[in-house]
Amino acid sequence: MFTTFIVKPLFNLLVLIYALIPGHNFGLALIVFTIVVRLLLWPLVKKQLHQAKMMRKLQPEIKKIKEATKGNKQEETKLTMELYKEKGINPLSTFPILIIQFIVLIGLYSGINKIIVDPKQIVSFSYVSIQKLPWIKHLSTNLHYFDNTLFGFIDLSKTALDKTGIYWPAMIIVILSAVSQYYQSKQLMPTSKDQKSLREILRQANSGKPADQSEINGAVGKSTRFLLPLMIFLFTVNIAADLSLYWLASGVIALIQQGIALKEDEEELETGTTKKTKDVSKIKEAEIIPKPNTTKTKHKKQQKRRGK
Repeated sequence: MFTTFIVKPLFNLLVLIYALIPGHNFGLALIVFTIVVRLLLWPLVKKQLHQAKMMRKLQPEIKKIKEATKGNKQEETKLTMELYKEKGINPLSTFPILIIQFIVLIGLYSGINKIIVDPKQIVSFSYVSIQKLPWIKHLSTNLHYFDNTLFGFIDLSKTALDKTGIYWPAMIIVILSAVSQYYQSKQLMPTSKDQKSLREILRQANSGKPADQSEINGAVGKSTRFLLPLMIFLFTVNIAADLSLYWLASGVIALIQQGIALKEDEEELETGTTKKTKDVSKIKEAEIIPKPNTTKTKHKKQQKRRGK
């Protein structure tokens, strides 16, 4: 079922792009494929980024809840969830996009691995409608024309590290994919001058000062920023450069998408603040109601009474 509903559709989308683009370069097809996938996921990505940013902005309020509840976890959880509900935040909304990205990665790896093991799979594993495309028909009888490179310079079927040593073109892609993941994580991390390191938090905890969970989360997140790129490097260094190229392209596009989404959020926040603040200089004269002079009013009433 995974092959039928995940691997084959992803594989055929990639082959379709490869068959249609000018030059029929598989590396370029992978980059275009990555752009298409990221664009299809854009609504989910945008929602995920918005939720993540909102949760970061609520950290001071969550900290106040922790201080107010004084260790009462049940009350703390209740008030925190009420705060999330009030602000329209679902803490679990970030998981769907991560699961989809993981599925795409595994499906693409399975499809690319078929081509590396047996290049004929680019024809035989394709849908019948794609097999009828002119370039795929041509490959069915002339498989040596299949170009599994990036613009003819990097052999994407090779790994960055194997028994023969280091294949530097693929190693550069692996390193760049890890670097892009680092900046992708850094872009989402809140920056604060007062942010403590995990070592400092543990040292203060040993001296008797209770550790704040939000500070721990921030410190762990900062450490994860370095851990994820390292994991990606170790994972991709021993697999075909095709997947490393996908990861690099995906990371670069994610940086652009995150930049756009975070900028839109900032603009919306600024617009909302501006709308709430009314500019006094633009108020019409008719809107300005002078405060009545109570002393003069009382004096007139007294004169009327005397006249009577």
